[in-house]
Amino acid sequence: MGPYLLGLRLSGRRVLVVGGGRVAQRRVPALLEAGAEVTVVSTSVTPALDDLIASGRVIWHARPYEVGDCDGAWLVQACTDDKSVNTAVAAEAEAKRIWCVRADDKDASAAWTPASGRVDEITVAVTAGGDPRRAAGIRDAVVGALRDGTVDARRSRTKPVGVALVGGGPGDPGLITVRGRQLLAQADVVVADRLAPRALLDELAPDVELIDAAKVPYGRSLSQETINELLVDRARQGKFVVRLKGGDPFVFGRGGEEMIACAQAGIPVLVVPGITSAVAVPASAGVPVTHRGVSQEFHVISVHVAPDDARSTVDWPGLARSQGTLVLMMAVERLAKVAEALLRDGRPPETPVMVVQDGTLPTQRAVVAPLSSVADRVSAAGIRPPAIVIVGDVVRVGQEVEMVRAERLP
Repeated sequence: MGPYLLGLRLSGRRVLVVGGGRVAQRRVPALLEAGAEVTVVSTSVTPALDDLIASGRVIWHARPYEVGDCDGAWLVQACTDDKSVNTAVAAEAEAKRIWCVRADDKDASAAWTPASGRVDEITVAVTAGGDPRRAAGIRDAVVGALRDGTVDARRSRTKPVGVALVGGGPGDPGLITVRGRQLLAQADVVVADRLAPRALLDELAPDVELIDAAKVPYGRSLSQETINELLVDRARQGKFVVRLKGGDPFVFGRGGEEMIACAQAGIPVLVVPGITSAVAVPASAGVPVTHRGVSQEFHVISVHVAPDDARSTVDWPGLARSQGTLVLMMAVERLAKVAEALLRDGRPPETPVMVVQDGTLPTQRAVVAPLSSVADRVSAAGIRPPAIVIVGDVVRVGQEVEMVRAERLP
């Protein structure tokens, strides 16, 4: 007979886990997330469980199982590698009418732990006849469909309200956060930037209002004031608004201005961080922004105005003297003046520079050159925004990795 599925609310209730190995390591965090008071009985535990014990989140009895350990438990997990111990634990639990899950024998187990996943307030649980691999596969398919909108999850008693400032990541649509994708699937209105992952917009439901807030350099764009007004207006109409931005909303994304505008209008604001292109694009090109023995700091600089512009607030002489990596955003059009300033204030002419266009996208390409000639090389290669400029010896680390890979390829 199939099991009767039930959602246990374990907050404040004692759960006994007998065994401290890999199975226990997987199950204890889920029990803690459900609010259970977890006691582990085992002669040894994995390092991950040891961390939970050291932080006081789990009680550990460092000894073998003893009759009486089940007393006061609402649920028991028998997770040892010893079949006789699991049998004894299950027998005690059965005698005391406590549900027990046996990790070693699904047929002898009074209960099964389903493969579960959560999307907002929706919890998916799959048992698949006690086959954990099959259950996990089905779980992943259902959860994935809920997250990307393939299965319509927009009908909800607790629809989000207000505005969500969502970081879309560096460009590849697969690099948006899970939370960001969930909120997009529930949006009534999406206000999208030019650098937001545009492929995600094709997944929106037909009734979603899409507002293009593209900020094209030296071209068409909506003013920031207009964008703020749109967010407030649609939210006041009772619609859930997602402001989809490239990278992270708070890294040169004016997310702070939009948050303040909504707060002043009394609109609830949720901020969903995104993967900033300042770190992701160098990584996609094989360049770590920090590397042991090479650079222990990195600086992210907006070059929307040149170093000699009176509006610049950047300490260019300080950056030139530093040993750290420089990650320059919006710098392609002003790269010659940046190089001139860095060279004048002490950066060596041979400092390696990499300029990456369309980072994380299929069209990604890069140019590497010394600081003294990088502006000419970039111009000759026709590199255009969006592009990230990386200045520092970490560029050589990336080149070294590429050389090793090339040598090992057949």
